[in-house]
Amino acid sequence: MALQSAGRAVGEMVRLFCLEAAEKAQLLYTHCMGDQKKPVIFRSFDPRAEFIVTAGNLPHWFQVGAAMFITFRTADSLPKDVLLRWQRELEHWLATNHLPVELAASTTAQKSPRHDEFLNALNAAQRHEFKKLSDRIFHRSLDECHGECLLKQVELAEIAANALLFYDDAKYDLDRLVVMPNHVHAIVQFREGASLDVVGQSWMRYTARQINASINRSGVFWQPEPFDHLIRSPEQFEYLQRYVFDNPKKANLRKGEFLYWEREM
Repeated sequence: MALQSAGRAVGEMVRLFCLEAAEKAQLLYTHCMGDQKKPVIFRSFDPRAEFIVTAGNLPHWFQVGAAMFITFRTADSLPKDVLLRWQRELEHWLATNHLPVELAASTTAQKSPRHDEFLNALNAAQRHEFKKLSDRIFHRSLDECHGECLLKQVELAEIAANALLFYDDAKYDLDRLVVMPNHVHAIVQFREGASLDVVGQSWMRYTARQINASINRSGVFWQPEPFDHLIRSPEQFEYLQRYVFDNPKKANLRKGEFLYWEREM
């Protein structure tokens, strides 16, 4: 599975997936990969099955055999002024809806001990809208290419992409990935015995060492806590596939400034 050339225009890339008939609530897409490999079935989150929820500054939901959208970002990708702008936009939305504005700083900066109390002031619809707004600002801010954007360099982008591909078809199954100048998006489904917490941290440690060695540096390269989202439906799976595919174009990247890979048919 070779990386697709970063020099290919986004519009020229071919989407390589096929939809199979199955239970809509669980089966997402089966990628037809020829005779040598079994098709990979990507499934949505099943609330009836066992799952794990942990919390750092962000909540993390994990379920073996359920597809996830994951974002890793570089440590300098969201500088203080960008984080403050994100906070101010959330504060404006909260104030407009007569909700606790303290939730904004607790979301974008250091998580407050009262975070759950602030969050509980929102009803279900407001929580959904708040998260949607926050996620939109987060991803928009990443696409503005703050920081050094070292992953524009193809040799460094390849370190990140090849590390993710190393355990594909072993510990997890990758649907697709894109290495952007200061972040990486991937759609992945973990197999039994593997988890994002363990594999993700290992991936970040390894790639940080390799990238730092390549540029003769040391120190932190990645922001330590990735953004992740358990995919809830076939429609959301398809939306996120398009999002990953279209991300370079939306960020106005030129040929050679990103790497894109997707599972072959």
